[in-house]
Amino acid sequence: MTLYFIGIGLNDEKDISVKGFELVKKADVVYLENYTSKINCNISYLEELYGKKIVLADRKLVEMDAEKTILENAKTKEVAFLVVGDVFSATTHMDLYLRAKKMGIKTGVVHNASVLTAVGITGLQLYKFGKVTSIPIDNENVETPYDVLKVNQQNNMHTLFILDLKEGSNNSLSVNDAIRYLLKVEMKRGERVFTDNTLCVGCVKLGSLDQIIKVGKANELLRCNFKNGMHCLIVPGKMHFMEEGSLKLYQ
Repeated sequence: MTLYFIGIGLNDEKDISVKGFELVKKADVVYLENYTSKINCNISYLEELYGKKIVLADRKLVEMDAEKTILENAKTKEVAFLVVGDVFSATTHMDLYLRAKKMGIKTGVVHNASVLTAVGITGLQLYKFGKVTSIPIDNENVETPYDVLKVNQQNNMHTLFILDLKEGSNNSLSVNDAIRYLLKVEMKRGERVFTDNTLCVGCVKLGSLDQIIKVGKANELLRCNFKNGMHCLIVPGKMHFMEEGSLKLYQ
């Protein structure tokens, strides 16, 4: 029997690939990881299209209870483990993959789009992004994202901040909250890494038909209403003229 890791894309139930869809239709058990990101549609839409009951997999089930649930089922059944975006964008999925391999469970992988590639719609060139970092909900004593931005700036690279999902909701930390966080660390350290005048790109629900992309200085984006959904923040590094021209679409 097999454990399939299937990326289902960023927007709705129709973003799954044909290959992934066929494997889900054949699966005996279908899990949807729902603690690192959220799909932009109701789970019932997935169940209706796939013709399957979907088991929502929280962090505890995936990271602590997988041996007696997901992996145990995969020993005797066809199991589909669905991931919003691409399969291995989060390290927690690789951990599950490695545990399956260690237990001798047959595995399969079907990739899909992720926020790491969807940011290309901004016009910023993907190969010019430096280290990606995340800003957690509880960030009072966290300064690592600021340090990542500092190093990327020194290397003239763009910085993508993944914003953590708020527990029990379909929304992440907002672009506004991420900017406030960076300004707070800047105020503490005074290194001129991120200021009111720093150019930022705020993105919401990338990959959807109603995605939001806004470009402006940090203090300008603070006043914007980015609405609900999965947010991310980009701080551009040194830009090519074509990148600069592309960002003007969103100003």
